[in-house]
Amino acid sequence: MTDGTGSARAGPSAGLPVSKTPWTVLRRIMRAHELHPSYDAVIVGGGHNGLVAAAYLARAGRSVLVLERLDHTGGAAVSTRPFTGVDARLSRYSYLVSLLPQKIVRDLGLRFRVQGRTISSYTPVERGGRPTGLLVGGGEERTREAFARLTGGEREYAAWQRFYGMTSRVAQRVFPTLTEPLPGRDELRRIVDDEEAWRALFEEPIGVAVEERFADDLVRGVVLTDALIGTFADAHDVSLKQNRCFLYHVIGGGTGAWDVPVGGMGALTDALAAAARDAGAVIATGHEAVHIATDGRGAEVTFRTADGEGVAAARHVLVNASPQTLAALTGDEPPSPAEGAQLKVNMLLKRLPRLRDTAVDPREAFAGTFHIAEGYEQLAAAHAQAAAGDLPTAPPSEIYCHSLTDPTILGPGLVEQGYQTLTLFGLHTPARLFERDNDAVREDLLKATLAQLDAHLAEPLADCLATDADGRPCIEARTPLDLERDLGLPGGNIFHRDLSWPYTDEGTGRWGVETPHPHVLLCGAGAVRGGGVSGVPGHNAAMAVLEATAG
Repeated sequence: MTDGTGSARAGPSAGLPVSKTPWTVLRRIMRAHELHPSYDAVIVGGGHNGLVAAAYLARAGRSVLVLERLDHTGGAAVSTRPFTGVDARLSRYSYLVSLLPQKIVRDLGLRFRVQGRTISSYTPVERGGRPTGLLVGGGEERTREAFARLTGGEREYAAWQRFYGMTSRVAQRVFPTLTEPLPGRDELRRIVDDEEAWRALFEEPIGVAVEERFADDLVRGVVLTDALIGTFADAHDVSLKQNRCFLYHVIGGGTGAWDVPVGGMGALTDALAAAARDAGAVIATGHEAVHIATDGRGAEVTFRTADGEGVAAARHVLVNASPQTLAALTGDEPPSPAEGAQLKVNMLLKRLPRLRDTAVDPREAFAGTFHIAEGYEQLAAAHAQAAAGDLPTAPPSEIYCHSLTDPTILGPGLVEQGYQTLTLFGLHTPARLFERDNDAVREDLLKATLAQLDAHLAEPLADCLATDADGRPCIEARTPLDLERDLGLPGGNIFHRDLSWPYTDEGTGRWGVETPHPHVLLCGAGAVRGGGVSGVPGHNAAMAVLEATAG
């Protein structure tokens, strides 16, 4: 264990079980990887939250070791070149940034920036036998005109303005609390200071608020989609998990705006890794944690490398992984996984497809979130079909074209030729649907999803797809089962578990990162106020450690 100043003592701590590897071999492994036997903090997992915690603690003068099982850091927040021989660096698993507080960027001096999107969303639809749609963005007057053209009057736009004015006020008040000790429920209610908003967002199913305020089916659907990202629920689900999802999607940055990370999501985790290393943290890739033991005074982490096993002692261990992985490491009974419910598709196009709605330029339509089959009744029907065990006949999804906002993710030659990326996120596709035959169901779902998009295009998407160096179309799809296999997400859930309310509940602790084990904290997306690419659990776990060791 450390002596309280961050220096290391030789040998493992008394009273804690250690690796079965002989001590002479352990010492050789530790020396080979330039590791000490003991640190102030050992962080299990080099995803973005673990790197945030490492940077904060190292900057505070603590000795920090990050153990990452893969050969790179970043977790799901990475940029990769998924298509053979193609110079396109895509944010492969997570796409946009909203929940990352500027406080973290400033505190850590991150060399990272985001770029806002000029268009919020475009939703195509056919009405009266003709293609049309709703374009939100490009200025207030233009948005007002788009609502009037779709709905035939001013009512829906006025309701939109009132509703999102309300969520904006909630965002301004709630978002700053995410990096503070957890408020109580009544305290957060006082902070919100708006009984109408509290009822609509925190107490009644979000479907009530949507139906009370909006009449147009398409407008209702566009509002509801933020409640369904990675969350399998009906608009009137009594659990209110759709409300929690909606809340996290409208409070980001205190505005609810979703931005594109310049250079791709990997630019953020690269900046975090650099900040942690510059502050003195040791990041050991290829080191898989296999056991955590505690004695009430500290903890030890046994890890495995290609050379054998090693042990690192620490005053605190921070686990940047799922609650299931935490339980496996500590020997506890794991919680039941929360079911993931999304289809992720990455594509590279030679050009953007033309739209049937000729009133909208494709470069504007795809610049924001492009909603597909996401009318209110369509979403309800898709949920009902999936709940019954069937693939939705009209799978809902939304598309993001990051290269329109940030062309740096493409090589100069691709930019000159007009290439674009598309990322599709499908809704209401719970993991249970893929259990009988993941590969076959994935293929069927992808075809059905792209068919819904093609219905609004003036040319087939397949004609616009680029090909890789081997002549294969540049498209890849991932189901919840794929994400569970590739990233270790329990049940394929992108949030590690159902999202929590941002206030205290039984057993949540002061910061929402505490566990039943002394000196062991959960700093992954499964922590209270976790989920999404935010860095909030990493920040809060670091604050909990610094409070515990102050003085």
